Amino acid sequence: MGFGWGLFCGLFCGGIFFLALGAWVYRRVVALQEQTRQARRLAELGTLTGGLAHEIKNPLSTVQLNLQLLAEDLPAENAGRLVNRLGTVQREVSRLRDILDDFLRYAGKLELNRKPVDLNNLLQELVDFFAPQAQLQRVRLRVQPAQSPVNIAADSRLLKQAVMNLMLNGLQAMDGQGGDMILSAADQGREAVIHVTDTGKGISAENLPHIFDAYYSTRKGGTGLGLAMARRIIEEHRGRLSVTSQPGQGTEFVIHLPA
Repeated sequence: MGFGWGLFCGLFCGGIFFLALGAWVYRRVVALQEQTRQARRLAELGTLTGGLAHEIKNPLSTVQLNLQLLAEDLPAENAGRLVNRLGTVQREVSRLRDILDDFLRYAGKLELNRKPVDLNNLLQELVDFFAPQAQLQRVRLRVQPAQSPVNIAADSRLLKQAVMNLMLNGLQAMDGQGGDMILSAADQGREAVIHVTDTGKGISAENLPHIFDAYYSTRKGGTGLGLAMARRIIEEHRGRLSVTSQPGQGTEFVIHLPA
């Protein structure tokens, strides 16, 4: 009797377990199917919006060219006000083209061309390139390389773009008031780390959670894609991008990349 009851209990418990396991597997399969459908819809949406952006960009180029020709054909006398208005329209058309270019870069597919990269050399090249712009803003730009090479497999062009976007953000945060910007690299075993630190106005606790969101910008005239693009590039490298900031003291971005 005891043996039969124990067998019954065992079979009952086993049945409950397999039913629960089956329900979990079913829910998991349904969730994966929904994720696949959402990914497919997002891919289709990306293709459609990319095509739409290209279609908008082409006539904008024509408008910009004709505005330039019209300004050149205007008689010099009594045309000052009209020339000023044409200049305003030209600047707005150029801004629209820049917005479309940023969108196409952000929405397009990133193809990584991974090669061995020494982060010490990469940061030094960025500092040499960025120095004239930093000097105009009275920003002291420095690099603190690691004591030995920090080698990773990365797309140097895209990685430079990501770091450059962080540097531009820091430059804008100093708002022509001058300050310091420091770039450093370190090898931490399983990952390599890049620090981009500035002494700008910092980011408020209210804005900090949103700075990597596409089209989120607190700067007048900003597209809100620079930091979003930087994060996307880093994540395509299977890394992560973090930030800490103190209002009035500055901001530090940290890029973590697999070594």
